[in-house]
Amino acid sequence: MPSLATSALHFDETQLQHINEQLDKLQPSQILEWARITFDSLYQETAFGPSGNVITDMLNAQDVTVPVIFLDTLHHFDETLDLVQRSQQRYKFKLHVFKPEGCETRADFIAKHGDELWKHDDVVYDYSVKVEPARRAYEELQVRAVLTGRRKSQKGDRAQLRIVEIEKGTGLVKINPLANWSFQQVWSYLRANEVPYNALLDQGYKSVGDYHSTLPVAEGADERSGRWANSGKTECGLHKDYFAMRAAFMARKKKQEETAA
Repeated sequence: MPSLATSALHFDETQLQHINEQLDKLQPSQILEWARITFDSLYQETAFGPSGNVITDMLNAQDVTVPVIFLDTLHHFDETLDLVQRSQQRYKFKLHVFKPEGCETRADFIAKHGDELWKHDDVVYDYSVKVEPARRAYEELQVRAVLTGRRKSQKGDRAQLRIVEIEKGTGLVKINPLANWSFQQVWSYLRANEVPYNALLDQGYKSVGDYHSTLPVAEGADERSGRWANSGKTECGLHKDYFAMRAAFMARKKKQEETAA
């Protein structure tokens, strides 16, 4: 895949630090205005979690739409897929759906990778359902920058999150307008503005991923503690080093091929 560095603004670390210091003083809606002015190929990448829904609504309040990238892992809850449709109908954004390569249905995925791949090799699974489809989306759509719903309060790898990040090696700009918000701020916004949200949130879930690796969250527990519970894992690979993820994936595939031979 060609580098995206030529299609993104060139920020050195000093400039990036200055930009983040200035954006830290702004409200999320103002950060979104900055992003729209700064980038002419801006997309929102979302799995329609609470934070992503807030961003979509804030953009709508500015009377604009940003095209949306949704990675359909083929293992989402039905409630998530229902929310995708409800959100698109309400906000009228252009929706770009990307699925695992060569697969249209869950049955296709099982036929290609075997059943319950996430149990047997989570590296291959994460790369197949998230990392590769995302890279395909960025390349096909010529994405310069993406809006994400990541927040510092989600802890784990996100605790040191900055509002603007540049992906190492690709130049892709990731903008996190809600980086400084808490879950309570997100939830309050959702309710106050009657924003569509995942029905699972009313059943004790706070962060919703694939059905096989998402649980309700205990009262007072970290909001992402229901994701990959008891595994020590905090990210699916989408926001990890792309080249490291690809190298790990290729190493696993090579080992599988040698074993099969």
